[in-house]
Amino acid sequence: MAVATSTLGETLARMTREGELYERLPDNRVRCVACGHRCLILDGHDGICRVRFNRGGKLFVPWNYFAAVQCDPIEKKPFFHALPGTLAMSFGMLGCDLHCAYCQNWVTSQALRDPASLAPPIPMTAREFVRLALANGARTVTSTYNEPLITSEWAAEVFREARRHGLHTSYVSNGNGTPEVLKYLHGLVDFYKVDLKTFNDQHYRQLGGRLEPVLETIRQLYGMGFWLEVVTLFIPGFNDSDGEMRQIAQFLAGVSRDIPWHCTSFHPDYKMTDRGRTAVQTLLRACEIGKAEGLHFVYAGNLPGQVGDWEKTRCPGCGSLLVERFGFEVLRTRLDTAGKCPDCGRDVPGRWG
Repeated sequence: MAVATSTLGETLARMTREGELYERLPDNRVRCVACGHRCLILDGHDGICRVRFNRGGKLFVPWNYFAAVQCDPIEKKPFFHALPGTLAMSFGMLGCDLHCAYCQNWVTSQALRDPASLAPPIPMTAREFVRLALANGARTVTSTYNEPLITSEWAAEVFREARRHGLHTSYVSNGNGTPEVLKYLHGLVDFYKVDLKTFNDQHYRQLGGRLEPVLETIRQLYGMGFWLEVVTLFIPGFNDSDGEMRQIAQFLAGVSRDIPWHCTSFHPDYKMTDRGRTAVQTLLRACEIGKAEGLHFVYAGNLPGQVGDWEKTRCPGCGSLLVERFGFEVLRTRLDTAGKCPDCGRDVPGRWG
């Protein structure tokens, strides 16, 4: 396995170019600013993500390849307030700045960190990918599967090509950002989903990160005008207490009561197989707490047909049903591109057309 991992590393090292999200320092050192780790990288070394590396005082970053490509409903990302019922062409590269034991995309995200993660890179240009998205009828292209922040230069290349063809763009991210990377992405990313994994800094450190950079990223994304939706995967015994649910809901409501909060269900995966799936009652409890704390849009995800009204969008003013869903399928929508409730005229935040 070590030989294969080395071969993958050598292959990826050739599929790079000099990055933009870094600072040059004395003695051929560099400071990467693509994610909240802000790695200080010595010459000849890699960052925590393992795919951004310093050679001769320059930071090299992933370029001109994909490791996963898939066309899905945009609701699967999940975005419920962005072009409902349309398709998103998703792509991922390799590497991540965290090492979550329950990662569902570990084959790509843990490349070069876990010898069992050997997803091969697929050479493809940005233009070829956008042609594929158009051929599949996608309205949006999405950077996901691995952590998009650490491959932001390539995402920017893809997104510029996508925008030339009238497509929307989105990130599905852990939110471990920096002011520098958000400024870099501003004007290039339309929709941004943050996975707020826990409200416990100690638990975040177990995953390889910290809580505060994620909270600050959420604040900045909202303040900068990105369309923002937040997801929390509730894991039995890890982050599913009423107190933690309430802390998350209070934080989001303090940023904006209009941020959609998706409460989703864990299933055993990767290195976390010591507990069962999240009970539907846990998601319903989280949704009720979110509403009680003042959030206008709270959703229970990935248990279609089991969560009642919590997969639907209702007007926060009059309560009218606006978007009816079953899982990732939109059954009916009553919102036009202006996003006004047809019954009471209230503006419903989102990107509807």
